[in-house]
Amino acid sequence: MRTQVAVIGAGPAGLLLSHLLRRGGVDSVVVETRSQEYVASRIRAGILEQSSVDLLTAAGLGDRLRAEGHEHRGIYLQMPGERHHLDFVDLIGRTVWVYGQTEVQKDLIAAGTAEVHYEVTGTTLHDVETDRPYVTFVDSGGAARRIDADVIAGCDGSFGPSRHAVPSETFERTYPYSWLGILADVAPSTDELIYAWHPNGFALHSMRSDTVSRLYLQVPNGTDPASWPDDRIWQELATRLGHGEHGWKLTGGPVTDKSVLPMRSYVQTPMRHGRLFLAGDAAHIVPPTGAKGLNLAIADVTLLSQALVAWLRAGRPALAESYSDDALRRVWRCTHFSWWMTTMLHTGSDPFDAQLQLSQLRWVTTSNAGATGLAENYAGLPIGF
Repeated sequence: MRTQVAVIGAGPAGLLLSHLLRRGGVDSVVVETRSQEYVASRIRAGILEQSSVDLLTAAGLGDRLRAEGHEHRGIYLQMPGERHHLDFVDLIGRTVWVYGQTEVQKDLIAAGTAEVHYEVTGTTLHDVETDRPYVTFVDSGGAARRIDADVIAGCDGSFGPSRHAVPSETFERTYPYSWLGILADVAPSTDELIYAWHPNGFALHSMRSDTVSRLYLQVPNGTDPASWPDDRIWQELATRLGHGEHGWKLTGGPVTDKSVLPMRSYVQTPMRHGRLFLAGDAAHIVPPTGAKGLNLAIADVTLLSQALVAWLRAGRPALAESYSDDALRRVWRCTHFSWWMTTMLHTGSDPFDAQLQLSQLRWVTTSNAGATGLAENYAGLPIGF
């Protein structure tokens, strides 16, 4: 096969990049190790920044988002006995949307703009330092295939082959706790997300729809989900989220999914090597506390699509040459914000740290400057910041 851009990975980053390239007049072919059904069903991020919503809408992918997503004005920050609402609209004039990554994936698949080969094996990148890079793989029928391209885009996450093809410097932070996450078939007990600091550990009440709640508990690394039966989960969520305080009640329901998510920060630089460009989780990972993972991927592929269209269609390579620096500027800002939210809200064994966290939370919830800083970062800086 011959195409202009070979895209590795058919998650939201890869499919959105292919969609944006097609709209800009650039052809691409996408290869993916997993099945279409598996990729579409992965439970991941649920919060879209205003910038992401604006981009998806401009790209013709916003109809169902606007009809079925939930626009939120802000979030709640909570300490024992206290719950404070941060209104992003009042603070910065921007909102966020609850719309799961699975829904974004469905919209991209329904758009049908990408040529995708699913269930491939042995994906290998070749000659990325030359002007004739190519990708080889074995397709789902067992046939050896090759894609010759002008550019390769690595959108294949932290376990794909693209990351390892880039000589790079890496920065990493592993956190001493994980999240136990559940999906439950029960209407949310809150109108907007609750981020709760508690001596027992952090808790988060999120949602996926009017009938499905998404909730998290801070747990030790290595926790087995089976050690947390449903009754224990609901009891601990009630404790940490303040069931019964000021008349608020947490409503439990059937748990349909249960998993443990380790927490880490990871940045790989540069995000380009020769004709290979990285985007999304292939280049960086953030803890989910700041709701930045999917939004960073959207920002990356927006910048990358603009760069590749300018280069491959108009012969202007300047944006491609600056892509890594441009993307990393936003990556590091979001990495810091995610670290800041994580370390402010997750408890440990040091009482000194606990008092610092409470002091920080009181400042954020009582200072207009502190609340504005959180709102600006949470609702999302402009793409290209």
